[in-house]
Amino acid sequence: MAEIKDPENAIIMETTKGKVVIELFPDLAPGHVGRIKELTREGAYDGVVFHRVIDGFMAQTGDVKFGKKGGEDFNPARAGMGGSSRPDLKAEFSNVNHGRGTCSMARAQNPNSANSQFFICFDDASFLNRQYTVWGQVIEGMDNVDKIKRGEPVKDPDQIVSMKVAADVKA
Repeated sequence: MAEIKDPENAIIMETTKGKVVIELFPDLAPGHVGRIKELTREGAYDGVVFHRVIDGFMAQTGDVKFGKKGGEDFNPARAGMGGSSRPDLKAEFSNVNHGRGTCSMARAQNPNSANSQFFICFDDASFLNRQYTVWGQVIEGMDNVDKIKRGEPVKDPDQIVSMKVAADVKA
């Protein structure tokens, strides 16, 4: 098991394919890390589907409005079009490479339109560098991310069963 250096800046995400541990980068993207932790602590990501999964590229999730199974607005046809009730975030682009296991925010054309959706890179996606905000890195369970069902949209998608800040998890 990977060692969690700072439990306040790590996420434990249980998916339908298994556990994924993400180390957060608050120094790199404080606003985005803050939003991820805020939504995680509310349980907003629990039940959210991986709505867009492209082989060799990335797995996208985090639409807490239309992508949350059991949520009042759940709509598989619209998953990927929603966000949270909070305002969009200002871009926090960096020189960090979008490599395997990188966690980065999804956004619309406007660079300052990231809200709740994020993606995990399967392979090197350096063409995204300095255009999307990197906020974390998978440190354990990338083999489980690799098992997530592919599709655009995904038929009968995998989902986040629960997502917690490591500091909040009782041993």
